[in-house]
Amino acid sequence: MLPTTTLLLSLIGTALGFNACQLIAEKVSSATDVYYPGSSSYIANNEHYATSSSQVSKCSVEPGSAEDVGTVLGILGKTKTPFGVKGGGHATNPDFSSTTGVQISMARFNEITYDPMTKTAVVGAGGRVTGIGVAGFTLGGGYSWLSNQYGLALDNVVRYELVVPNGTVVTVTDTSHTDLFFSLKGGGNNYGIVTRFTLKTHPQGAVWGGIAAYNASHISAFTAASVKFCSEVTDPRAGIIIVYGYTSGEVILSTQMFYDGAIPPKGIFDDFLAIPALTQDTVMTRSKFSDLINATVPTINASTGLRTVYNHMPMLNYSESSIDEIIDEVNFWGPMLSAHGPNIIAYVIEPFLPSLLSHAPTDSSAYPSSRDHVAFPTNLNLQWLSETEDEVFHGAARQTAERLSIQGESIYPNYAIYGTPVVDMFGEEGVKKMEAMRKRVDPHGVMMLTGGFRV
Repeated sequence: MLPTTTLLLSLIGTALGFNACQLIAEKVSSATDVYYPGSSSYIANNEHYATSSSQVSKCSVEPGSAEDVGTVLGILGKTKTPFGVKGGGHATNPDFSSTTGVQISMARFNEITYDPMTKTAVVGAGGRVTGIGVAGFTLGGGYSWLSNQYGLALDNVVRYELVVPNGTVVTVTDTSHTDLFFSLKGGGNNYGIVTRFTLKTHPQGAVWGGIAAYNASHISAFTAASVKFCSEVTDPRAGIIIVYGYTSGEVILSTQMFYDGAIPPKGIFDDFLAIPALTQDTVMTRSKFSDLINATVPTINASTGLRTVYNHMPMLNYSESSIDEIIDEVNFWGPMLSAHGPNIIAYVIEPFLPSLLSHAPTDSSAYPSSRDHVAFPTNLNLQWLSETEDEVFHGAARQTAERLSIQGESIYPNYAIYGTPVVDMFGEEGVKKMEAMRKRVDPHGVMMLTGGFRV
């Protein structure tokens, strides 16, 4: 393309973006605000967990009602203006929840309303635990500490408030809009902007857990404890995240342990607790689940502000041989990537019970494409400093996943690297169903103006 043509297109895009900002400011109600570069709200609305996910938008919009979301979508569609929709801002793929056009922040949709009659809660799409947003987590799947007992987050959605691309606010349930309800469960932002979720609720008492880190000299005992937990623990109240990583020239080992109860039964975590720990001060009983989250989030989010990429590596088991393969990857990529500046490598093991996907009917959701068996959502998390090294780390994320992934298993959308084929997440039949629904609710391709995995 000629330089003059490129410049012209850029100027047109810039003009469209500012024009859309002005139109939005004129048309929305007083419940909504538009912010421009230089304001603190604009900066917050564009900021993401990973710096590689943040972009400089023409303006940011904080809608205060579903109706105003509809007005915004209508203007963006008519002006063909690129936009991004940010819930908690934890998306690590570039362009998925950020934009150089109009940045929509769902921050004002942060309510939680409990209905004791139906034992459900209405949760706003802008709600978050530090870094993790309600919207992306729930729309993409939602593995959690309670999934062994109650299923994925999407299995617990009973109603969506959805603003479809023509601006209409629609209530979506499994009976009112069956195919759309199916498609929203894993389908991300293909169908409009979800403003509220109505979720099943479950009793929650005291919990036990926390984070422990270990020296690499204990890797044999750590691996033995990991294999034993993954193969022998069947208590649905118990959960664990196991990390093999590398930073500053050293292998790093850590666990995040969880038990849905004040004290875990003997034998579940004993092998981990017997290993001399570098840190283990957050492991304790807490009266509230939220207290555990608040205690561990500072450690988990310590790397906020780095460039980041995830990639999902579905695995069918965490045997000694499969974990050894992960260790081999750590030992290969650790020194290799150290030559490209300071970085953190984490291979994150997340075991679940075989009954994990039995909490919802077969074919009840777009993700996973099959509920016949569980493929563990193993996640690779790479973090680094320099934008000039993006290609190196993105390439590493793809290469290691090719070696470790079990082919044919559903890729988890929330961990998948950009460019992952949607058929690998939803299967051929699922994609056909989802694509047909997208064409029905978005015939003019408004949602194609934003990022995400498009069907």
